[in-house]
Parts: sequence; C-alpha cells; structure tokens
Amino acid sequence: MDFVTVFTTFNLTEAEIVRSRLEAANFRPFIANEAAASWLGGFGTYSTQGLVRVQVPEAEAADAKEFLNAK
Repeated sequence: MDFVTVFTTFNLTEAEIVRSRLEAANFRPFIANEAAASWLGGFGTYSTQGLVRVQVPEAEAADAKEFLNAK
C-alpha cells in the first residue's frame, strides 16, 4: 500500500491533533518520523523525508486533504 502526505509540521503535537481529526473522520492516518520527533522533544527533523508528516493510504489522500482544508 502506498501512502501520501496530507499534512506536514515541525511540531509533533500538531501532527497528533491532525491524526486524531482524521481518525475521527474514519481515515487511516499515521505519523511518519514520529519516533525521531519524539526523541527531539516534539519537534520535527530535517531528514531526507522532510518534516513530521501525517500520511494516509493513497486511496484516501484526496478526501483527507479536502477534509483538512474544510476546517
């Protein structure tokens, strides 16, 4: 299964809030780079993948982005 990033942030807490919102709306999100961000005190890393990323399965990406943009 391929995953798509729908949200990026420097802050792990913010990523967790977005993940929770997506889960409550029946998406299947996860936080990429979560362990590294936790180790750094809740802030993202400048890895080759970028910031802390909230990702969903590719099939859910368009709907998840629309959901997040609707606020």
